[in-house]
Amino acid sequence: MSGSSPGHRDALKGRLAIIAGRGFLPRHLAEAARAAGENPLVILLRNEAEERFESFDAVPMGIADMAAFSNILKTYGIDRVVLSGGVKRRPDWRDIRPTWKTLRTVPKIVRALVAGGDDALLQVAIGVMEAQGCRVIGAHEIAPGLLAKAGSLGAHAASDDDLRDIAKASEAARRLGELDIGQGAVSVGGRVVALEGVEGTDSMLERVAALRAEGRISQRRKGVIVKLCKPQQDMRADLPTIGPSTVENAVRAGLAGIAVEAGRALVLEEEKVVAAANAAGIFVYGIDPGLKDGLRQEESSWASL
Repeated sequence: MSGSSPGHRDALKGRLAIIAGRGFLPRHLAEAARAAGENPLVILLRNEAEERFESFDAVPMGIADMAAFSNILKTYGIDRVVLSGGVKRRPDWRDIRPTWKTLRTVPKIVRALVAGGDDALLQVAIGVMEAQGCRVIGAHEIAPGLLAKAGSLGAHAASDDDLRDIAKASEAARRLGELDIGQGAVSVGGRVVALEGVEGTDSMLERVAALRAEGRISQRRKGVIVKLCKPQQDMRADLPTIGPSTVENAVRAGLAGIAVEAGRALVLEEEKVVAAANAAGIFVYGIDPGLKDGLRQEESSWASL
């Protein structure tokens, strides 16, 4: 971690802060922000952030420490914040450190922690942050190049059977998202065999691989994984994300490919993703909800997304 002296404030705007959890997304955003002329401050979530940010100003913070967050905003002249990376451990109410200004929001936070899904909790967190005088922006506003493109991203295309599995898994993922549970589903041979829960995408794919090894899933039909935004999802937080590890786990699970929502999902290290998918003989596909891809109307769920 580099020195934590306050950076200069731009004459027209304040400084950008990147709240960093697990995975590579925080690093991608920090580098994209710097390339765009920003001097981002990286806020490292304790016990979550995995990347090292030696060449950036970085400070640690507890995940629910609102008092520390307020102090960081003032000290570093922060006016914009982007949330990035995964969080393995859901905060506990005992982690909350409010300021006098945010004290009245504590009951709402506790309710979201106890009874809300991830989206509900993120909505509360965004509200609390913005109430302290900063604007929360989406990762795609910092690095728009990470957004998935429509159609095939690599050398391999989805077959008619794959497209039917995409439609089936898309409908399952959409309904799962409505319940604020997860963003992903796997369909094999037109049958939904796995739904993403709090364990995350990689763990779901490991479960699919185990089920296939046990003979619970057809060895003859491959299937697909689909990741979509939740219908009610705020684009500023927790967009569906795939990367090289998603390809590796899809291959281990015996799947034919991966589909994500074009313009509403992130593809990290796209060149590596495409290269790995091409080498493994699987497809990576960006779903455009406005297109039917030649499927018969009754087989397509795009229109409902």
